[in-house]
Amino acid sequence: MTFTQAEHQAMRRALTLAASPGLPLGPNPRVGCVIIDDSGTEVAESHHRGAGTVHAEVAALREAGEAARGATAVVTLEPCNHTGRTGPCAAALVDAGVRRVVYAQPDANPVAAGGADALRAAGIDVEGGLLLDEARHLNRAWTFAVEHGRPFVTWKFATTLEGRSAATDGTSRWVSSRAARLDTHRLRARCDTILVGTGTVEVDDPELTVRDEVDEPLPRQPLRAVMGLRDLDPGRRVLNDRAETVHLQTRDPRAALQTLFARDCQHVFLEGGPTLAAAFLEAGLVDEVVAYVAPMLLGSGSSAVGDLGIGTISDARHLDVTDVTVLGTGHDTNVRLTMAPRKET
Repeated sequence: MTFTQAEHQAMRRALTLAASPGLPLGPNPRVGCVIIDDSGTEVAESHHRGAGTVHAEVAALREAGEAARGATAVVTLEPCNHTGRTGPCAAALVDAGVRRVVYAQPDANPVAAGGADALRAAGIDVEGGLLLDEARHLNRAWTFAVEHGRPFVTWKFATTLEGRSAATDGTSRWVSSRAARLDTHRLRARCDTILVGTGTVEVDDPELTVRDEVDEPLPRQPLRAVMGLRDLDPGRRVLNDRAETVHLQTRDPRAALQTLFARDCQHVFLEGGPTLAAAFLEAGLVDEVVAYVAPMLLGSGSSAVGDLGIGTISDARHLDVTDVTVLGTGHDTNVRLTMAPRKET
């Protein structure tokens, strides 16, 4: 694959456009498009602004007008080849008379895939894979959900140095620092679903909304999902009108994720207690772990995760650390560890 310097620059601009703040988290991927002429000069640009709105390619073509004829369209995702709430982008590019299309990430969605082949069949020069890793990272949850048929799951918990999430009397207020709690809201804002168990709702009465400082404004709150068979007290805060809530009446993590995937959920933020965490871990359904570790010792109390059925050290579940960040200062300090479950070879 050969790409020009101008195409590299255009793709970086398209990725920046796709990452514009304030866009919905899903269910559609974030997409940016830049159109350049033969000299490499940009003639138009745009990005997708959410489900039901004009796709990035069509918006950029409208801005370019006749300048699109004979030009190169640089787009972060393979142009779609299906008619949904909007028409196929591949057909729009053909009709506009573009000479070449460069895209970063192939579309793994079987409903929308095939755009590159349709473009080639129309005589357009097509190349894919430019800045592929950056494009996949931009749409990490969407890509995972499309490829695996279920949402990406991030398990978040707070713990003391020896793995306790609460003291013997149940108190846990100071395990996570204020800086860690603010950071948790920032991470919540990046997900489309926050999931806990009925036990957490009964004991802690959480609201499960994004309330504190976040990176960008939220067009809407994440879905609140409560998993378990017991009935929910209608007076619990998770049932207030600040966000939508769904009760998943099952103890099966896989069934819960199937239900959420059917609702177009792509990134689940798992904040349940030790029993729910253990169930997801044993089912192999945790894709990322975020642990806020407090520099304190309790010596007893609730464990951060329930029994995993591990009786010997050789059977321990290993995690690969992808990031270590110190949050806060002085007594208000936590260490955030971001990890990925190690894939056994």
